[in-house]
Amino acid sequence: MAVFLADEQDRPVDGEQLVALARHVLAEQRVPEDMEVSLLLVDVDTIAELNAEHLGTTGPTDVLAFPIDRPGEALPDVPAVLGDVVLCPAIAEAQAPTLGRSPAAELRLLTVHGLLHLLGMDHAEQAAEREMFALTDQLLASFAAVER
Repeated sequence: MAVFLADEQDRPVDGEQLVALARHVLAEQRVPEDMEVSLLLVDVDTIAELNAEHLGTTGPTDVLAFPIDRPGEALPDVPAVLGDVVLCPAIAEAQAPTLGRSPAAELRLLTVHGLLHLLGMDHAEQAAEREMFALTDQLLASFAAVER
């Protein structure tokens, strides 16, 4: 599983842990080994621009997911790219205290959240939201268990 990290912002982040978490989530979700994912860490202005350009929403957000290929849908001999997860550590840091989490824990949660969006999950309806958030908690717990 190829997970790439590009850190284009100025907050301290444990990039190795985020890559390990992404690999864990993708393995747990049985994503084919040949799929690639990019994690992009950006500043507030960049995520606000992406949010406006791609979702038509004004202002910054904490995470955006840009799916490319679904597992099993890529053509043979063509790189299979699950997609990109764009994270804003500054937003994660700002909202973490109000959610009762550390900035690092919030960033881990947002990473899992973005990856699940790449895998086709959403939270538009209440049942789907419960399922997605329960799976997020499960994946974070299983990652914490293997990290020890």
